[in-house]
Amino acid sequence: MLDSIFSSPFNVGIETILVLLILVALEAVLSADNAIALAALSQTLHHPKQEQQALNIGLGIAYVFRLLLIFSATWIVQFWQFELMGAVYLLWLSWQYFTQKQAAEGDRTVPSRTLWQVIPLIAVTDLAFSLDSVATAIAVSQELWLIILGGTIGILLLRLLAGLFIQWLEEFSHLEDAGYLAVALVGTRLLVRVLAPDWVPPEWVIVSFIILVFAWGFSRRVRPA
Repeated sequence: MLDSIFSSPFNVGIETILVLLILVALEAVLSADNAIALAALSQTLHHPKQEQQALNIGLGIAYVFRLLLIFSATWIVQFWQFELMGAVYLLWLSWQYFTQKQAAEGDRTVPSRTLWQVIPLIAVTDLAFSLDSVATAIAVSQELWLIILGGTIGILLLRLLAGLFIQWLEEFSHLEDAGYLAVALVGTRLLVRVLAPDWVPPEWVIVSFIILVFAWGFSRRVRPA
């Protein structure tokens, strides 16, 4: 039965749809920790309208960066320095959050930033996360247009998730900590991939850890929904 399907004249269409679904599913899974990091960054504006503007403009720039990354991926993967920079940036982002939180112990106020400070942070943060997601997409398919379409759907999902996380950050007291722990996990994985490739844990291990971290993040509600 399966042989007859894949040997039919429509097999290209069937395979294309399956590959696209896989790419979108991978983007959705890999976007959760990215989305909460972007939501937390935009929340430092303390102004709902500017938070939405920062996400819209920042992700618009991030989408251009993703396209450039996809088109140059076969060249970029030859240079471990790019992954090292992405790893260092994500670890720095997480370290900065926790050190600032410790310094302001007892004060729940998030340090304020301006709109034009947050926009480049959003774009660069998404680019750092994209190093992993684009590499995964290329491993699944060699069709450039499919990878671009999957990335386009992924950035739309990311915008939707980030908007939801902005609301949830107000409701769950551990969620922001969980998001930055997930950022640190992704950064650590990138760093290990550069320094000791044989020690890199499988994708499912990282995803499992992130699910556990998010389960803790949603474990304590500040106020009723």
